[in-house]
Amino acid sequence: MEIRDFGRVGVLMGGPSSERDISFKSGKAVLCALKECGIEAMGIDIVTDSKEENIRLLNNYNLDCAFIALHGRFGEDGSIQEILEKMDLPYTGSGVKASRLAMDKIGALNIFKAGKLYVPRSQFLEKALYKKNRKFNNNLGFPVVVKPANHGSSIGLSIVEFEQEIPASIDLAFQFDERIVIEEYISGRELTVGVLDEKALPVIEIVPKHKFFDFEAKYQVGLTDYIIPASLSPQIAENVQQAALEAHKLLGCFGCSRTDIILSQDDIPFVLEINTIPGMTATSLLPKAARVLGIDFNHLCLKLLELAYEKEKV
Repeated sequence: MEIRDFGRVGVLMGGPSSERDISFKSGKAVLCALKECGIEAMGIDIVTDSKEENIRLLNNYNLDCAFIALHGRFGEDGSIQEILEKMDLPYTGSGVKASRLAMDKIGALNIFKAGKLYVPRSQFLEKALYKKNRKFNNNLGFPVVVKPANHGSSIGLSIVEFEQEIPASIDLAFQFDERIVIEEYISGRELTVGVLDEKALPVIEIVPKHKFFDFEAKYQVGLTDYIIPASLSPQIAENVQQAALEAHKLLGCFGCSRTDIILSQDDIPFVLEINTIPGMTATSLLPKAARVLGIDFNHLCLKLLELAYEKEKV
C-alpha cells in the first residue's frame, strides 16, 4: 500500500483496564512510528467502556482505520472490536470472536487441549461459589500457579508452593476477575513466540531476575534478560514455533499474536496463553522478534495496518 492509501488512522490507547498505563506506552510508540512513516495518525484516549460514548468519540475524528493499542479488558476482549465493526471501520489485530476467546484463559485452554496442544493441568474457580464456603480441593499438587481468567501482564498472578498460601493467592486473583485459573506449575524454560501475518517469528527466551516474569520484571528495565533467538536446537525451536502458530490458528487470530510457552525439562512445549495485542513499544517482545527478521518497528506498524485493510477484503 502507498502511504496515502492508509488515510486517517486513529491509534486507540489508554482504556478502562488495569493495563491503562502500559497501553499508553504502546500507543505513543505506535503513533510516533506511524507519523515518522508519513501517515496522518492521531492518538485517541479511550476512557470508558461505554459503547455509545466511544462511538461518539471516534466519529469526531473521521477515521479511515483504527490501530488498537489497548491492553487488557475492553481492548483485547472483543469489546472495542465489536464497536469498530459496528462503525464499519477497519482495525488492526484479531476479530471479535478470537479476541474474546484469547482473553478468556479458561476457554482458550480448553480449545488448546481439544486441539491436541500440550497445556498444564488446571482447575477453575468462580468467585460467587468460592465465597460461600471458601473451599478449594487441590487436585494438582504443588507448586501451582493462581491467576485471573481474564487478565494480562501477570497482574494478580501468584506461584504457590505451600497449602497455607492458597487462600491469599485466590483472594488476590479474585480482586481482578470473577473467575480464576489454578494450574500446575511446569518447571522449564520460559519462552514466547510471536506470529505475524500467519508466520511464526523467532523464539524468545525470557530469563527474569525475579522468581518469575511478574509485572515489575516485564516493565522495569534491567530485571529480565531476553535471548533472541532462544538457544534451542532447530527441531525444538520448530516445535515451539509450531505450537504458537497452532494456538493462533485454533482461536482464529489474525494479524499478530504472541503465545507464552513453557518448554518443560523434557522439551515439551506447554502453551500457557495467547496475547492478541502484544506490547508495541520498540523494546517490546513482538517487535524484538520481528527485528531479528529485518523488520524494524516502523515497518512492523505499517505491516499491521496493511493487514487491517486486508482483513476487510476477506
